[in-house]
Amino acid sequence: MDVIKFGTDGWRAIIAKDYTVENVKRVALATAQWIKKNYAEPRVVIGHDCRFGGQLFAETTAQIMCASGIKTFLAEGFVSTPMVSLGARQYRAGIGVVITASHNPPSYNGFKLKGEHGGPSSPTVIAEVESMIPESVSLETVSLQAYETGGMLEYVDLETLYVDHIRKNFDLDAINNSSISVAYDAMYGAGQNVVPQLLKSPILLHCDYNPSFKGQAPEPLDRNLAELNSLIKNSPGNVCGWATDGDADRIGMYDEDGNFVDAHHIILLLIHYLNQYKKMTGKVVVAFSVSDKVKKMCVKYGLPVEVTKIGFKYISEKMVTEDVLVGGEESGGIAVKGHIPERDGIWDGLILLEFMAKTGKTMKQIIQEVYDVVGAFFFDRLDLHLDESLKQQIIAKCKKGEYNSFGKYQVMRVEAIDGFKYHFSNDEWIMIRPSGTEPLLRVYGEAPTKAMVTEMLQTVKKALLG
Repeated sequence: MDVIKFGTDGWRAIIAKDYTVENVKRVALATAQWIKKNYAEPRVVIGHDCRFGGQLFAETTAQIMCASGIKTFLAEGFVSTPMVSLGARQYRAGIGVVITASHNPPSYNGFKLKGEHGGPSSPTVIAEVESMIPESVSLETVSLQAYETGGMLEYVDLETLYVDHIRKNFDLDAINNSSISVAYDAMYGAGQNVVPQLLKSPILLHCDYNPSFKGQAPEPLDRNLAELNSLIKNSPGNVCGWATDGDADRIGMYDEDGNFVDAHHIILLLIHYLNQYKKMTGKVVVAFSVSDKVKKMCVKYGLPVEVTKIGFKYISEKMVTEDVLVGGEESGGIAVKGHIPERDGIWDGLILLEFMAKTGKTMKQIIQEVYDVVGAFFFDRLDLHLDESLKQQIIAKCKKGEYNSFGKYQVMRVEAIDGFKYHFSNDEWIMIRPSGTEPLLRVYGEAPTKAMVTEMLQTVKKALLG
């Protein structure tokens, strides 16, 4: 059998190629053995998102857990990753399992591990589970109905648990009675049932069940949200665009003119609102690929800031042990103080809607508040699908320090926390890093304007590919 490795956010593989029932059983058994080793009263919460085969793989995992003597709470229907994380905390489970490949293309599925604290399991736990994955599984199982009758399996409504949690923590009346119109794109993902329960008459896109995501990777990036962008540009009044990914733990937004608001801006907006308006404090923890504007804002607000390796598990680990105000990554996964230490695209979006509702300002106006503090900037990313040999050649050159310039751009300094960040000036940088979940090389870039970052990325691409 193939060796199964966990990446930056769980194990992910192509359905029917490596992501099979037998391989899911192997990972489930290792997870079960870890839970039993570490908990006197072993419990697990399991859920799946909208991907193809989600129910089958979740039920397969539940059967292995029950057969291993672990009390199992299985979500009814599809759920988001934050719902499972909240459920793991609520039901005091040693681990929560989410069957999801998050934002990956529809041919993928995955297996995420969540801790009893309500966020990603730590890198140490993940490494331990990975080391326990057997070559095969001979454990005999019976039907789910039999496990339910015997008390080992219990079906739970994680969606209602999550919605009730939101209602207790947000002034939804202020949002719903404001002048803001919300256009929400679920990208056929697990947030599709939640937003209509919370908001009054939102404009809904792709809020129906489609396991293929119409062939589109459900990642809330501007290039994947053309329909939402067009809707906003052609709608009168103050319409705010909001999108979440396949398992609803990542976010992307649009201002009233149809300009994309990426994760860097959202992180800055959250810090600004929570600290300056709500007077909340704490450390800010961001992944290596996040804008340096975060450091600039934190210095001005007197907030400590820390940069981690890429992978939300590193941020969540800090949130469990330290007083963290905001933790975020470039890919749209952001967690905030007062909630579980977990990325949550629904929660983050509601905070920004509350920000606008309470101040009477539009998205453009609150972004301008951020620019008044840190200056305007633009971020973009190229995903280069390269053959493995070329990808490794580029990474080897980065490690050897062979890139001193890219075309006209001279390298001032290099950071290599996780990937390679090349600074050309105080406001211009690019970063090169292989994806931890897909077969591609990512090239990130930031500059004061869109035209500048586009030119910079194309120049770097040409230099890399020769």
